[in-house]
Amino acid sequence: MTLYLEDLSKAFDDRSSSLSGSFLAVDQVSLEIEDGKFFTLLGPSGCGKSTTLRMVAGLEIPDDGTIRIDDRILYSRPQRVNVPAQKRGLGMVFQSYAIWPHMTVRGNVQFALRGLHSRPRMKRSEIHERTEKALDLVGLGGLMDRRATKLSGGQQQRLALARAIAAEPPVMLLDEPLSNLDKSLRESIRLELKRMQRNLGITTLYVTHDQVEAMALSNTIAIMNHGKVEQIGRPRDVYNLPKTLFVADFIGAMNLITGVVASRKANSELVVDTALGPLVGHDVDPHPPGSPVSIAIRPENVVISQLNGHTASSTETNSLAAVLSRREFHGEFVELWFAVEGVEIRTRIQGQTNLQVGDIAHLGLPSASCAVLG
Repeated sequence: MTLYLEDLSKAFDDRSSSLSGSFLAVDQVSLEIEDGKFFTLLGPSGCGKSTTLRMVAGLEIPDDGTIRIDDRILYSRPQRVNVPAQKRGLGMVFQSYAIWPHMTVRGNVQFALRGLHSRPRMKRSEIHERTEKALDLVGLGGLMDRRATKLSGGQQQRLALARAIAAEPPVMLLDEPLSNLDKSLRESIRLELKRMQRNLGITTLYVTHDQVEAMALSNTIAIMNHGKVEQIGRPRDVYNLPKTLFVADFIGAMNLITGVVASRKANSELVVDTALGPLVGHDVDPHPPGSPVSIAIRPENVVISQLNGHTASSTETNSLAAVLSRREFHGEFVELWFAVEGVEIRTRIQGQTNLQVGDIAHLGLPSASCAVLG
């Protein structure tokens, strides 16, 4: 089933200020989460992503907008519809797991199924069947009679997932469910979550501030900032083709070189005057000459080669002579920082390098990898 959010808005009282007033936590957000897809809201703390998810769940009442699943309206201010959270039939997994500690693993799932507002009420045999199926799916089939308090953090998270899956919801909502786990456990649960979602085909809305998590899990990512959606797209497109300075800076590592548009070339490329000299990049949005902009390029897209002399060839586009100022070993890759005319350029290479601090190298900034952002 497809989940639609249409012009969704929510304001809260601003208690952080001595002045009375409110701030928009969510500002006219419209999204379409396609049937069976994994859709992630990604952004920094306070950007409105969790508030958006809580409005879908029915835990926050929007000030305006519409929430619907296919043709079923869950909330609409114009039509005065607000289906209570317990009657929306959505699966929800919280950051805190919210399992019942006094029950067994089996009891946690069965209690949730008995509490469903379905008509007719579910038969005992169906509850038993769904419970076993869900627990087997998350790898807890052999722990059905164990007390919930005797489970590890990862097992508790899987139990929370099983409880939500057992209800066979049309939409699954997950609010930073892996943030309390350590790195290795988070990675293993992430793989299980991705496999389960694909096998079950449940439309999923996921909230996280973790970029790696979002990239690994999602079919589509929406980047949020100050209550608005900055960009929507496939993970690779959001990473490789950022449309705003915020997205470029927030997703992964990025070199941002400020300048002013000097001229436009025959294609979509622009020549930008910078402290490093003229650089050529592709235009994301139309920028007329004289516009202040930034050239954005990922560290891994900078081409590094050692120089025999101290200057780069002036015939090469976006070619620079640079001095290695620092280096960091990260295991599978090495990060190198080069100083050029008072500007630091971050690069990343796989494996090892013989370059040492103080060495002069040749940096190539391929124009196809340089986005011009306003």
